Amino acid sequence: MTINIEYETEKKLDLDYETIIRQVVEKAMDYEKCPYEAEVNVTLTDNAAIGVTFIDNEGIREINREYREIDRATDVLSFPMIEYETPADFDALEDVMDQFPEDYFNPDTGELMLGDIVISVEKVEEQAEKYGHSKERELAFLTAHSMMHLFGYDHMEEDEAKVMEAKQREVLELLGITR
Repeated sequence: MTINIEYETEKKLDLDYETIIRQVVEKAMDYEKCPYEAEVNVTLTDNAAIGVTFIDNEGIREINREYREIDRATDVLSFPMIEYETPADFDALEDVMDQFPEDYFNPDTGELMLGDIVISVEKVEEQAEKYGHSKERELAFLTAHSMMHLFGYDHMEEDEAKVMEAKQREVLELLGITR
């Protein structure tokens, strides 16, 4: 498994962010029973460069408004590379992936390209204080939340949100990370 982690801000997050992110990504992969070696890219930033577009809090707000109809900045952005008919249903992807493997697998490593995660360091600190838990827990939560998005889960509808929230909570509990 390849977990690429980029730290692209001068704001220091005083914790072992690489270990936390790796543990959560790996546990989420096991939890969802992903049958492939995979690649996940994680960027910790206050301003995210996506492609050639520089995304700051206002840019994040615009993306949120356009794609999610939520007019505010967010703490984490997820960019899944796979469109699932049913979340984390890797069996249903077999036919499509066999026909177009270059769309799903890194040609150099053969790993399934799950997607990209962009986490706001400022929001990690702000929300840890707001919710009364550690920065470690907040970073782990945002990573687990985003991994569920990379597996095709969403929280736009109440029933979907309950499923996704339960899954992210279970991943964190398996790691012993609680409020």
